[in-house]
Amino acid sequence: MERRELIRFAFGISALFALIGCGTTRSLPSYEQPLAKSDFQTVRTTAYTHTESDHVQFSNHNALGGELHAAAHPVRSAAIAPRALPADADNEEDDGYRRVALSDTPLQPFSMTETRTTRRGGSAIKRTTTTTVTRYPIQPSGYGSAAADWSRWPAGTIFRLLSTGQIYRVDDYGWALAGRNTIDLYMATPGEMNTWGARSEPIQILKWGDPDESLRLLQSHQGYRHIRRMVLELKGNDRAAAQLE
Repeated sequence: MERRELIRFAFGISALFALIGCGTTRSLPSYEQPLAKSDFQTVRTTAYTHTESDHVQFSNHNALGGELHAAAHPVRSAAIAPRALPADADNEEDDGYRRVALSDTPLQPFSMTETRTTRRGGSAIKRTTTTTVTRYPIQPSGYGSAAADWSRWPAGTIFRLLSTGQIYRVDDYGWALAGRNTIDLYMATPGEMNTWGARSEPIQILKWGDPDESLRLLQSHQGYRHIRRMVLELKGNDRAAAQLE
């Protein structure tokens, strides 16, 4: 293939990806009126993984530039904090997580065997003792990644699935989520993604993200219509966001 043909071929491929990326070949999803902003909500949840065809170009990275993380293992029950932390709270995100990541799961006993050597009359005597200790189960050490419409759940929003006790943080968004009351939960494998499917889940917001920061992050990317829709809603122009197709 000659140099000129190679350049033309490369330009065509680039243009094709640009068209796909800007969404000129498909319509935005049907618009849904936003849910009332509340610390407790029931939302439709779906699941995704980084090996899906529409995410593979981003590898395992989220929209904030960090890596996607799967949530810790589910816990059977979780205590409920009185209210969510505001976006401008002085304490760190981890402080908010530690304060609410409690469990009323029964205490789990474990046995600890220890061998001690003592000397009596010049002779060494080994004695083995077994002590049963009761402690709290190990709590999750982090949160999973979630994708959502940032005008409804701003970037940095931390929430808990009440059915599993798992903690997630909104650090991603997606074309199919713009203008929708759906949260997409990141799963480490396609098998876990398929097992989750689509579920209506009660969630508790532990800390709201900052809508002004989300708007700042999205402003320069309005060439993509799903981002344009989020920007319009963040600016309070819900009607224009609903009419955008």
